[in-house]
Amino acid sequence: MKKLLLIPALMLSVSLMANDNKYEITPVIGYNFSEGNLGLDNSALYGAEFQYNALDTFLKPELSVLYSDIDIENSNLDADIYRVALNGVYEYEKMGIFTPLAKVGIGYETIDGTHNTPNSDGAFLDAGVGAKIALAKNIALKLEAVYMLKDGVKGSDNALATLAGLNFAFGAKAQKEPEATPEIVEIPTPDIESVLAPIAPIAPSTPIDGDDDYDGVFNSTDLCPTTPANQIVDANGCMLLVDLDINFRTNSYKVDAPSNTNLDNFAKFLELKPNYTAQITGHTDNRGDASYNKSLSKNRADAVKTLIVEKGVSADRIATDGMGEESPKATNSTKEGRAENRRIEASLIKN
Repeated sequence: MKKLLLIPALMLSVSLMANDNKYEITPVIGYNFSEGNLGLDNSALYGAEFQYNALDTFLKPELSVLYSDIDIENSNLDADIYRVALNGVYEYEKMGIFTPLAKVGIGYETIDGTHNTPNSDGAFLDAGVGAKIALAKNIALKLEAVYMLKDGVKGSDNALATLAGLNFAFGAKAQKEPEATPEIVEIPTPDIESVLAPIAPIAPSTPIDGDDDYDGVFNSTDLCPTTPANQIVDANGCMLLVDLDINFRTNSYKVDAPSNTNLDNFAKFLELKPNYTAQITGHTDNRGDASYNKSLSKNRADAVKTLIVEKGVSADRIATDGMGEESPKATNSTKEGRAENRRIEASLIKN
């Protein structure tokens, strides 16, 4: 019987998240560089940043609170400047212990104390870049440079803040429901035969009623009676589709690093079974334009093929296709369902 019932056991799951904690807090100190025409000295500043990571959004919300005690130039006067900003933070792919980041947002600045400067209370826009440098589990050094632009009394005012602080992450994210996670079984390599489903002998009393499509499943129980010859099928006689558990960055067809383990295992299987060819098919959820999703899913399937070929499998043994959002396996109305629909599947043919 030409069917593999335990192919998913070929994939070793690596569930590494970019950030597994809901919250981050960073007490910061730094230095404030004021625009020269404001009559304010440069000065130290202090504050804290609070970041929330549990939302499934492109930018992570951050609340920033900063304080500066600034001296007035050429006088004995000073001013207390308070700034509160709501930012969106984008974290780039981690590079070793470094996680680069960028952010943009809007805030409000108030100025208290005895002073005589052209500066005044008002809203400002800010933008910044920086990085987190891992020091220990859930602790990192955070470095940033943030530019702030405000519509002042005499035109635009600007300031630059350089910040440094210890970043503390806490509050573990909720885990996915168990039923949404496929069972993972470690494969004994190179004994790949152990993942093949054992074939139960046919009892003498079982009626043999034919197998017109030669897939090893009797016509009376075959739910897909026209399966192409040599197609690997499941117990119902239908094409066996294997979720390779490959992940990509949003709107990208670059395979993320944790997925390399799964690609290695699938490539090893194909190397040990030179009489098998594979069809790699990409799928997306229904967010975005349908034609763009179809193109993205094909590009992702091609990227997976390229990596498998780089691991030593002949390119002519792998075909690719992209279905976009046309073949969902779960609802697109929930975050969990959309995650299931974003997938790379493989089917196998024995030559």
